[in-house]
Amino acid sequence: MTHPQPLSQLFALDALLEPEEIAIRDTVRKFGNERIRPHVAGWFEDAKLPARELAEELGQLGVLGMHLDGYGCAGMSATAYGLACLELEAVDSGIRSLVSVQGSLAMFSIHHWGSEEHKQQWLPRMAAGEAIGCFGLTEPDFGSNPAGMRTHAKRDGDDWILHGTKMWITNGSIADVAVVWAQTDLDDGARGIRGFVVPTDTAGFSAPQIHAKLSLRASVTSELVLDGVRLPASAMLPKAQGLRGPLTALGEARFGIVFGAIGAARDCLETAIDYAQSREVFDKPLAGYQLTQAKLADMALEVGKGHLLAYHLGRIKDRGEITPAQVSVGKLNNVREAIAIARQCRTVLGANGITGEYPVLRHANNLESVLTYEGTSEVHQLTIGQALTGEAAFR
Repeated sequence: MTHPQPLSQLFALDALLEPEEIAIRDTVRKFGNERIRPHVAGWFEDAKLPARELAEELGQLGVLGMHLDGYGCAGMSATAYGLACLELEAVDSGIRSLVSVQGSLAMFSIHHWGSEEHKQQWLPRMAAGEAIGCFGLTEPDFGSNPAGMRTHAKRDGDDWILHGTKMWITNGSIADVAVVWAQTDLDDGARGIRGFVVPTDTAGFSAPQIHAKLSLRASVTSELVLDGVRLPASAMLPKAQGLRGPLTALGEARFGIVFGAIGAARDCLETAIDYAQSREVFDKPLAGYQLTQAKLADMALEVGKGHLLAYHLGRIKDRGEITPAQVSVGKLNNVREAIAIARQCRTVLGANGITGEYPVLRHANNLESVLTYEGTSEVHQLTIGQALTGEAAFR
C-alpha cells in the first residue's frame, strides 16, 4: 500500500498560488472547520442560521467585501476572494451565499455605483459585519429576464415612491439595507431601471422569510415587499443606469460561485475518499475495489480541473480582463460538475450518504439552488453560445 496523497498535491495546486493567498485560504479554512462545520448540519436540519452573529465574526475575519478598496474593506485580490469563497462553500453553500450577497452584490453595488454619502454611511459597517445588506433584483415572475421587472419607482416631488415585490432574496429579513432595482420613467424600457439604497426600517418595507426550503436551509431567504416606500432623491445610486448596474454586480457574485462550487465538490470528494478507506466490504476496504477507485479518480479529475479553471479566471480578473462569457464558462462548468460529484459521492457512502452525519447530500441539495441562482445553466449556455457564434439566442 502506498501513502495516499491529497488532491492539492496530485494537481500541484499550491504551486499556482502566492504565499499570501495560501495564508488567506488557510485562515478561512480554519475558521470554517472550527467555527461553522461542527454546527452547520444542525443549522441545515433546523433551517436556522445565526446570521447576524456569523456576520460579525466574518467581518472580523475580513472577508466581507474583501475584494473592495477603502471604507474598511481589505482590498484583496479577486483570487484571494475566490479562495475564501471556496473554503466557505466547502463547509456549506449557505455560508458562502451570506458572504457573496453581502460583499459582491450589496456592498459592490454601493461601492461601484453609489454616492460618497452612500459609501461612508454603509460600507464600513457592512465590512465589519455590523450592518447586513441584501440585493433586490429577482421578482416572483422575473428571474432570467430582469428587464421585465414590475417593481417601479415614481417621483413625488423630490422623493421616489417604490412599489413592488422581490423574491428569493438572501439575507432579506435580517438586512439593515437593501439595494433595490426598479423601473423608473427616466428612460425607456430596461434603460429606465435604477438602483435605490433602501434602509429596511423605512415605512412600507417588509421582508417575510421564506420557509419550507429543501435547499440552502442554513441560509436566510426572504421576499421583499415595497408598499409605498418613500425615499429621498439621494437614495438613488447615481452611477448606475439600466441593467448594467445589477448585471455587473451579478458578475462579481458569479465569480465567487466559480470558486465556491468547487469547494463543495472537494469536500464531497474528500469525504468519499475517507469513507472508502475506512468502510470494509467483503473483508477489505471499499477503497480497494476497482469500481470505487474509478469513481474517485474520475471525480478527482473534475475537481482538479475545476480548481485550475477557477485559478485561471482569478488571474484574468486580477488583470482586469475578464469577460461575462468567461465567468459563465466557470459558473456553468464548476456548478454542473460539483452537483454531479456530490451525487456520485453519495453512492460511495451508500445509505450513510443520505444522513446529516455526512455532508454530501446537504451539498447536493444546496447545489440545486446554486445551479439556477445568479444565472441558470441554460442562460450561461446561451451566453457562451453567443460568444462563440455572435448570435443572441435569448429570444
